[in-house]
Amino acid sequence: MTKVERTRRVLKLVLLLAGAAGMAGCQFDVGGSEDEPAQTERAPTAPQDQRVVVIENDSQLPDAYPHRHYELRLRAHGYVSALHWKVEKGALPPGMKLEDDGLLRGDPERPGEFQFTVSVTESGNRETAVQKGFVLRVVAALALNWKAPAHVSGNRIEGSVEVTNTSPDDMDLTYYVLAVAENGRATAIGYQHFVLRRGTVAKELPFGETLPHGGYVVHVDAVGEVPQRNLIYRVDMKTPGPLQVTVGP
Repeated sequence: MTKVERTRRVLKLVLLLAGAAGMAGCQFDVGGSEDEPAQTERAPTAPQDQRVVVIENDSQLPDAYPHRHYELRLRAHGYVSALHWKVEKGALPPGMKLEDDGLLRGDPERPGEFQFTVSVTESGNRETAVQKGFVLRVVAALALNWKAPAHVSGNRIEGSVEVTNTSPDDMDLTYYVLAVAENGRATAIGYQHFVLRRGTVAKELPFGETLPHGGYVVHVDAVGEVPQRNLIYRVDMKTPGPLQVTVGP
């Protein structure tokens, strides 16, 4: 072998070794180095069900009135299948009920403020059950209060009351005041008959009359009629004891 051939073989060997070293370097770069932390591939997360049933109605429900029909639909969003509603705690006004489909209805029997908690559940999925508290006021459609409480003035019993109509209707109002003596005899000392407009608040109605010597319990009555709805409202009050008239007429 000539010197030239020997030199060529050495060069080929050097080139082969250099190529192998270059490939190894490439493999090393792909795997990373001690100075560069290796990246960790994140495992895919399972999609989560983001549906949440939410009751839409405000906690303070629209007012109701005694003996007047009331209907309100409770509503929710964020569901797929049918919903089921029920009262969990508290009590509805007497004369009202909550249907399974969320319809609150009935004819409340008396005034008052009623607090109760309602639950709603998606069919076949108890995990979607949610609760919400509500307040429903049954407002006295016709209210009567003392303005100037009945009192004796010389030989008279007099005073005044305030009447309020919070219902959605005008009322045909009859107002009368009786002074009932100890022997049961009643004397009218006040009377009015007029239309009490809806939304009227604290309208003053006076009364008074001269009476014979004696003791009298004062009775005040107000009757409001809504003929087109076949509704009658009545409120009354009286003095806690007899008022003594000591001065003769």
